[in-house]
Formats: sequence, structure tokens, C-alpha cells
Amino acid sequence: MRTRFLSKCTNAEVEEYLQQNDLIFVPVGVTETHGALPLDAETVFAEALALKMAEATNGLVLHNLPYFFAGGTVMARGTIKMSVKDGMSYLETIAKSLLKQGFRRQVYVTCHGPAYLTVSGMIRDFFEETKVPILYIDMVKAFDSVKDLSYSFMERFNDMSIGAYEILGRLEDVPINVSESHSVTYDMQNALNGMNKNPGNELAKYAMQSGAIGSYFDKPSDHLPTPQITSDHHREELAQSGILAIEEFIEKLDMPTIVELLRKTDEYTQTDSLQKYREWL
Repeated sequence: MRTRFLSKCTNAEVEEYLQQNDLIFVPVGVTETHGALPLDAETVFAEALALKMAEATNGLVLHNLPYFFAGGTVMARGTIKMSVKDGMSYLETIAKSLLKQGFRRQVYVTCHGPAYLTVSGMIRDFFEETKVPILYIDMVKAFDSVKDLSYSFMERFNDMSIGAYEILGRLEDVPINVSESHSVTYDMQNALNGMNKNPGNELAKYAMQSGAIGSYFDKPSDHLPTPQITSDHHREELAQSGILAIEEFIEKLDMPTIVELLRKTDEYTQTDSLQKYREWL
């Protein structure tokens, strides 16, 4: 295909695609403080993963969704604040439109810890209303599902974030030689010391991230230490390391099998479980 991004297609190209496939990936992002990386780092990460997933399965990608619930980073003046409720409503409207357009298999992708608060609820409500199963792939959980990766999610998280910019042709957006400040730290212990000031962190372990108790970071630099990028060459090295990690993950995740299981789940729902559900009613 000329492009995998829905918004870059012509209408004729979308209609031609829908004659032979019904699959779309929807990366759901966030705009928030992210150390020395741009505010859209976790949006770009999700978009790059969705693109790789689409390439592996002949899917399209609906991107440019960067404004959703941020969580504890709203003290940063670069973070865009969106409530969980408003984000769910907006995303549900998009999901219903995509279904009417012909995209019956929808896969939502996030790389932001608290994103499940928005996406999981929408996925379930959408099913209850339309009786069409759509899928959510939360990268925090999905990485745990792949047992034979050569790295852990957090070991390569920053590399993959930078690699995502390269995949989307935006590596120049990642700045070089950013000084430490109120917003940026390169010291993990410094960030942990800031986070540990909040007694709510002791309560956060009783549910998934941001789902146990509401709290904020003390200062933007407490959110996440990012690598100190010292040169164009160093940035390119980190990006290539991240791309290799992303490609390994996508290959071992086995997206063709996942999207086929989504099709089979829909088939089972329509021919088996819905019939029994209606009989029960």
C-alpha cells in the first residue's frame, strides 16, 4: 500500500482496502512531561508499534490521537489534562464511526501506564452496546505475555521510545544535550527519591497503575529518567537499538495469529454466545 495511515489515504484507497480487509489499529496516546524526550513520546511509541503491527497483518492505522488521561503528571505545564470519562466518550465515538465505516476488527494500542483506565472501559462498553468484540493491546501487559524476549520492557523502554521517532521519520524531534532541570533528570535514584515522598505510592501497589489511588508527582522530573543524548551519532545508536527491540517484540507477539483470533472471537460471539445470551434474556 502507498501508506498504512488512514488519514494519509484517499477515500478511494480506503474503500478499495475495505473490499478485502476490515482491520485497523488505533494507537491511543498522551501528551505529558517525559524527561528529555518530547511531550508526545508515548504517543509516538504507540503509533510506531501500531504501524509495525499493521505492516505485519495488512492493516491500516488511525493515528493522531495524542490527548487522553495523563495521570500523575498534570503538575507539569506541558502536560495536557483530559479526564478518563471524557477520553472514553471521545474514543467510543471514534470506535462506533470506524465500525460503521466497515472496520469491524479494531485493535487499540497504548504505551502509557494509566491508559487502560480509558481504553479498557471503552472496549467493554462498546461490546455491550454493539456486540462486536474489539481488542486492546496494552504494551505494559503485552510485553509480559512474550516470554522469550532478549530484554525486559523497562530495559529498552527509552531506546524503543527513541526508535519510534526514527520509525515515523521524526528522529530530529528528539533533542540533544538537554540540561538537567526541574523537568529533566538522568539519575534514577533522584527520581525515586522524589516519588517516595508521596505516601500514596505505598497504596498504589494494591491495584494497577493509577487505579488504586489518585496522586500526583512532586515535580516533572520525578516521572521518568530518560537517557542523556550527547550527539547525533548517540541518538542514532539509541534509535537503532530501539528499532531492533520493537521488531523483535512484534515478531514474537505474532500479530497475524492475534488478529485471526479476534476474527474468530467475533464469529463465535455472533453464532454461539449471543444466541445463548438472547435465550437467557
